[in-house]
Amino acid sequence: MSENDSVNTSVPPSGTGCSECDDLSPQGWWFHLRRCATCGHIGCCDSSPGQHASAHYAQTGHRLIQSFEPDEDWFYDYGSDEMRSGPELAPPTSHPESQPVPGPEGRVPADWMNRLHR
Repeated sequence: MSENDSVNTSVPPSGTGCSECDDLSPQGWWFHLRRCATCGHIGCCDSSPGQHASAHYAQTGHRLIQSFEPDEDWFYDYGSDEMRSGPELAPPTSHPESQPVPGPEGRVPADWMNRLHR
């Protein structure tokens, strides 16, 4: 297994939201969050306007992600386009349950459903 296929169970997530969305001006919003299983980067899913989790894969080659949603523990492999299973990653394993979906609170437009990628 190459470094880009590796799962690092000791690295914590980079935050509780998509760092690229947070860095935008004006700040962006996301539908669901994904966590890089190699480096802990949190990015928004491909249904989100920014699609930052898959952009992270394209930039780094880190192909394995895990859902960063409460009560979800599935993995996905961008390289093979397959769902996977994997070990428990370092906590926290999801964004706070109090964080709304889509989120974050106050940045989601009223017509958010029309802005999702399908």
